[in-house]
Amino acid sequence: QVQLVESGGGLVQAGGSLRLSCAPSGRTFNRMGWFRQAPGKERDFVAAIRWSDGITNYVDSVKGRFTISRANAKNTVYLQMNSLKPEDSAVYYCAGKVGYGRTWSNVGDFDYWGQGTQVTVSS
Repeated sequence: QVQLVESGGGLVQAGGSLRLSCAPSGRTFNRMGWFRQAPGKERDFVAAIRWSDGITNYVDSVKGRFTISRANAKNTVYLQMNSLKPEDSAVYYCAGKVGYGRTWSNVGDFDYWGQGTQVTVSS
């Protein structure tokens, strides 16, 4: 059974930091990503990483503030979030992509999803 288990969400003041973790089990993935969904909005891409070489991809609004990384030995992907803003508040989802497709920033590009972890940034 494939599972993606997220952890690390919580409540933080604006300007603060959080680190999310995602530990997949049951299979390996070519790419891992983070998406977020605020109430009443669509699920949006945040960041992704190519497992083989660590190449990353970010949405413009988080560039310079968020960093996605992976720890091969732990089979874990992280999202370090710094300088958090209230508009970063959302449920954050970890996602795994099995294939080698060209695109890796859309919800439909990913095959497996975690249950989500809440991030709330207070002003």
